[in-house]
Amino acid sequence: MRVTITALRSISPCQKRACLMRCLAILLLTTMCPAHVLLAGDLAVDSDFSSGSAKVIEIDQKNRIIRIEPEANPERGWECWWYMQVTGIEPGETITIDVGSAPWATPNQAAVSSDNRTWQQSSAGKRDGKRIAYQHKAESETCWFAWGPPFTVEDAQRLVDQSAKNSPHVTSFELCQTRAGRTVPALRVKEEGVPDEQRKGIWIQARQHAWESGSSWVSRGFVQWLLSDDPRATTLRQKSLITIVPVMDIDNVAIGAGGKNQIPQDHNRDWSDKPHWNSVKVAQQQILEQDKAGQFDLFVDLHNPDAGAKNPYFYTTTSDYLSEEGNRNLQHFLATSRLEITGPLAFKGETRESGPSYDKNWTQISKNWVTKNTTKGVVAVTLETAWNTPHSNQEGYMTVGHQLGLAIERYFRTMP
Repeated sequence: MRVTITALRSISPCQKRACLMRCLAILLLTTMCPAHVLLAGDLAVDSDFSSGSAKVIEIDQKNRIIRIEPEANPERGWECWWYMQVTGIEPGETITIDVGSAPWATPNQAAVSSDNRTWQQSSAGKRDGKRIAYQHKAESETCWFAWGPPFTVEDAQRLVDQSAKNSPHVTSFELCQTRAGRTVPALRVKEEGVPDEQRKGIWIQARQHAWESGSSWVSRGFVQWLLSDDPRATTLRQKSLITIVPVMDIDNVAIGAGGKNQIPQDHNRDWSDKPHWNSVKVAQQQILEQDKAGQFDLFVDLHNPDAGAKNPYFYTTTSDYLSEEGNRNLQHFLATSRLEITGPLAFKGETRESGPSYDKNWTQISKNWVTKNTTKGVVAVTLETAWNTPHSNQEGYMTVGHQLGLAIERYFRTMP
């Protein structure tokens, strides 16, 4: 309690004595009791918001420990994504977030925010079997904690809307309505330059697996660079038609589900002649229309990989699907990517092939479908950006997106 001299002068002697007695009592309690007993409120957890996910197992108020697990979403894929708000924190105290999840899908560092917009990483968590405990010294009464920096449905819509508002070269559009009736926002970028029939067609999409939030941040970094004053970005806008979809699996992102291996299949195993998911169906239609018009050249599907990956790498299609021209273009694209995606999350040349030995549904993976169903020289790849490193944060992901843009511009400018 803090009482000013002016306030003491304005009250009666009896009131003054009572006020002083209360102050003395508080000082005694502060000396005798642990700080959290007197100062800290009861910790509370809320995940009832867009992309939120947290099943509270226990809140240990005395030791300031919150034990959670990702919420179960039957038939919605891996239960690994978690994202919650914590209130009742005394600024300056250290609280512990103890998470139970699959060890192969839990980060060494959690994402932490005091405003639910700007995210930092916690200190390294301590693992104990299938649980990991993150400690964080909070500087505000309310904090948000998550598996990784969230990129919500609203973030996707905001990116599309603001890009269209701020740039005359952007057209925002609805890719489709999901099976649950939600909008899948998307944008196209084209600046006046070469005739349309001479433009390169580029398709960038993210988040076919809802829990891989870093891929949406890579797409945001790509968009920010593409709309910048960088002369190389201007060149790419003038010579290309670029489509970007920041979130493909909108429904699972909205409810905070994992999406990977959902029923009947996840989005990246749905690229067949009869796709189940609306965003896949419409993406296929638009890609084929561009290819038929001779204006489709590059497809990049953005993902996050396994926990052990420390650098970005590319999945490529089976060599059986590639023509001589297609393989030559792929090698050229990989070379320009290595020159431009230099870190701190650097592509060092690693590639993996997703053919018959990779997955029983390998023919229904997006880049494989694109390679098989479009012109022979089209390059179709999956970019996996590492999520379990000290640089796997908003800035690190967006830097990869920026550098991917430079790689694409160099690829087309230097094609043999």
